Amino acid sequence: MPEVDLDEADRRLLRLLQRDARQSTQGLAEAAGMSASPAWRRVKRLEEAGVITGHVALLDQRILGLRASAYIQVTLTEHTAATVARFDSFVQGQDRVLECARVTGNADYLIRVVAKDAEDLEDFLMHALLATGIVRATTTSFVLRQIKATTELPLG
Repeated sequence: MPEVDLDEADRRLLRLLQRDARQSTQGLAEAAGMSASPAWRRVKRLEEAGVITGHVALLDQRILGLRASAYIQVTLTEHTAATVARFDSFVQGQDRVLECARVTGNADYLIRVVAKDAEDLEDFLMHALLATGIVRATTTSFVLRQIKATTELPLG
């Protein structure tokens, strides 16, 4: 995918949208120091270019009863295309898995998981992840305290 050239006005709009995507076009334009029509056109262009991929509501996991978070390093039993595809498909179907990345190093994947509590996480590990039969090993690191969590990308 080609990189998109952004000018300072685009960056201002994107910074504002990353902080609050519910702003009205008028409010967004005022905060970015421009009129509504050019701001709207720029946002539409950024959406069409794939820079803006969606608008979401960020939820508080603790208020929703998801009090356990963990990062799990996953090593597969083998590295065939079929096994990798099977794992990728498994992860896509797991709502507890918030992120999954294929990584370098000792593990094949790093996944970020949320659960109700430690027992719920154990249930996921034993009855879902390890039950696939394609996972050789896992290393789980519980999150004790979240120091920083953001969805905002640095825009220079």
